[in-house]
Amino acid sequence: MRNPYRGLPDHQFWRRSISRTEPHRLDPVVMTRFQIDPNSKVATAGSCFAQNISRKLRQIGFNYYVPEAGEHLEPEQRLPHNYGVFSARFGNIYTTAQLRQLFDEAFGRRTPAETYWKDANGRFFDVFRQQVEPNGFATLKELKADREAHLAAVRTMFETSDVFIFTLGLTEAWRSKADGSVYSSAPGVVAGDCDPDKYEFVNFTVPEVWEELETFLKALKEVNPGIKVLLTVSPVPLIATFENRNVLVSTTYSKSVLRVVAEMAIKAFDWVDYFPSFEIFNGSFSGGMYYEPDHREVNHLGVAHAMRVFLSNYVDGASKEVAPNRPPAELIARANNPGVVCDEEAMDAYR
Repeated sequence: MRNPYRGLPDHQFWRRSISRTEPHRLDPVVMTRFQIDPNSKVATAGSCFAQNISRKLRQIGFNYYVPEAGEHLEPEQRLPHNYGVFSARFGNIYTTAQLRQLFDEAFGRRTPAETYWKDANGRFFDVFRQQVEPNGFATLKELKADREAHLAAVRTMFETSDVFIFTLGLTEAWRSKADGSVYSSAPGVVAGDCDPDKYEFVNFTVPEVWEELETFLKALKEVNPGIKVLLTVSPVPLIATFENRNVLVSTTYSKSVLRVVAEMAIKAFDWVDYFPSFEIFNGSFSGGMYYEPDHREVNHLGVAHAMRVFLSNYVDGASKEVAPNRPPAELIARANNPGVVCDEEAMDAYR
C-alpha cells in the first residue's frame, strides 16, 4: 500500500517539528520567496504590533525607511508627535480598507467626504489618524497642511520602498455612510460624535477584506514594479468588540479571517510572502509565555523570538540558527515594550 505521508520532511509533522523542539528554538518558516538586504528600503505599516517590528528593524541596523521623519522638530519632540513610529505618520492602519483608501487618497484617486472631527475643546482631529497629533490641531488650516505633507510622504514611501511589511490587525471598524470611509477609531472615542445617521459599524468578511487587499496590491505594483510585500497577522487580541458576544470569540473570528486573506494573497502574487508571527505567539508550544499577565499585550520575549526567526530566514547572509544552544536571556523575565501607540487602546481608555 502507498502511504503519501511516508518520507515527508520533519517540518510537516507535529511531533517531529513542534513536540521535539525547545520552544525558544522553534522556527515555523520553511521557505521564503525573497531575501532582504540590510541596505534595502524597508517600510512598515499596520496595527499596533507592527510597531514592534519597526522598532526592532531600527535596533538591528536595517535601512528602516522613514520618508516622514519630522525633521522640522527637535529629535526629542518627534516620537511624542508620532514621527518614526511607522514609515509615515499614518498611525495605526488596522484594516485593509484603511490601507487601500490611504493609497487611493495619496495618489489622488479618492477625496473623502469628511476629513476632521472636533473635540470638546474645539481642537481639530484628522479622522483617519486621530492620535498622531496627541492634542489635535489648533486650526483646520494647520490640519490640512499637515495632511498634505503626510500624503506626499506616503506617495514617496509606496513609490520607492524595496520591501513593504504590513501587519493585518482587525476586521471590525466604523465607516461613513456617506462615502464608505473607514476610520482609525470610532467617532466619539477620541473626537467627534457617533451619530447613527452618519456612521455605521462593520465587521468585514473574508471576501471584503480580500477585495480591499487585492485592489491595493495590484495598484502598489503599478507604481512600484520592483516592490516585495511581507504580510503578517497581529497576535494581539481585540481590546473590545462591538459585536454582542465575548471579545475572545470576536478575536478568533477576526484573526481567522485575516490569516485566510494572507494565504489568499501569497497564492495570488508570487512577490508577496507571509511571516508567521501570529503562529509564533499563539502556538500551544509557547504555553502563553509570550504574553503579559493581561493575556493580551505581547512581551519582549515573544518579540525577540519572532525577530530571531525573521532575521534567520529573511536577512541575506544571516545565520540560520534561530536561537543559541541555551535559552536566551529573555527567558529569565518578561518585559513590556513601552511606547507602542494604539488607537484601539482609546476604546478602553476613554470608556
